[in-house]
Amino acid sequence: MYNKKEESEIETKSRKWINLESFYPKNGRVVLHVDMNSFYASVEIAHNPSLRGRPLAIAGKPEERKGIIVTCSYEARTFGVKTTMTVWEAKKLCPNLIILPPNFERYRGASREIFHILRRYTPLVEPVSIDEGYLDITSSYALGTPLAISELIQQELLERLMLPCSIGIAPNKFLAKMASNMKKPLGITVLRKREVPAVLWPLPAVAMHGVGEKTADKLAGLGIMTIGDLAQASDHVLKNRLGVRGIQLKERANGIDRRKVDPEAANDFKSVGQSITLPKDETKQQELLRVLLQLSERVAVRLQRKKVLGESLSVMIRYKDWKTITRSKKLSGPIEKAEDIFAEAKQLFLKNWSGNGIRLLGVTLSDLTEKEQADVQLDLFSYEQEANKASLAEALDKLDKKYGEGVIQPASKKKPAGKEAAPDMDGKKSE
Repeated sequence: MYNKKEESEIETKSRKWINLESFYPKNGRVVLHVDMNSFYASVEIAHNPSLRGRPLAIAGKPEERKGIIVTCSYEARTFGVKTTMTVWEAKKLCPNLIILPPNFERYRGASREIFHILRRYTPLVEPVSIDEGYLDITSSYALGTPLAISELIQQELLERLMLPCSIGIAPNKFLAKMASNMKKPLGITVLRKREVPAVLWPLPAVAMHGVGEKTADKLAGLGIMTIGDLAQASDHVLKNRLGVRGIQLKERANGIDRRKVDPEAANDFKSVGQSITLPKDETKQQELLRVLLQLSERVAVRLQRKKVLGESLSVMIRYKDWKTITRSKKLSGPIEKAEDIFAEAKQLFLKNWSGNGIRLLGVTLSDLTEKEQADVQLDLFSYEQEANKASLAEALDKLDKKYGEGVIQPASKKKPAGKEAAPDMDGKKSE
């Protein structure tokens, strides 16, 4: 039994509970999108407070003038320093710019601490990248109003980890994501569905989450220039040009997003892999590497189809005596392209192959991140490689348009003289 004082306290808390509940929709949801501000730079500042208030940039290969800026502090941005700019260009704008190389282990550790804090407010937390995630706080009204909870989260991350964030509050994931981008750094923005026509529709289509430059170009070809144009576009025209995704984008433009905040979303497919049983026990390194390249290409196709990237890679080797080994490595950043997968798989394979005859080979990517949702701050070592490939890609595109798709193919897809193509896969990893 409670005494009178305890009963009074419980009654007061109950009234508060009821009052707070009135701030939450009866049938809808309240979703937060927490987005860390200038994450890599902020982690470095938290690690070394003497950097606070100074222009700072994280760059791939900072010792080289052609190194690429990954991210930078807001102090650096006031000088015009931007992501993807070369170190040389950034230094011209800001001669006192401090440049550090990426420390991915440090960033992953900070990310783990961030999500540990977020899960104290609700069990419904869905990470979508190293520095952002969704929270469903519909049932967390005992902690306060949505705005009060957002302020508590922002304050705790700042006080405990010295890391700033922006938070979007909305009835669904898409609107919460859009809201979190509206005020940076340290912003909190509420975006209601009824505000979509006034707030989102005037914005250019490319400003909408989920619409990249290529999709924006396709929409422009249809006369769709703004989010409002997309919201009112013809279903038939959109589906004809963009498939089912066109209809989905139109729904988003109208503030509709039925996706739930799912803590298990990252575990729906834990890995994407491919393996092959060879027609005979193989000992020739050149032939084994050719098979490894084919496996990498097939894994890449499936990753791209599922719109995910992987941060861990493993190679499976089964010898002629059926002894099987699996060797794995954590990558410096997420990958999806066949050449990147092959480069890592080749290195791992050559390091662990005993030289004996091999019966089966397999390649698997795990620690998957959704490409569409993960607006990842890349280390941009890969960005430099992609920039060098841009002119080649344009040339191949022109050849495809002139002579038909597939006129130029990867060398690995051609049959070596006197040999048949490798047999189809007889097994694959879980996804």
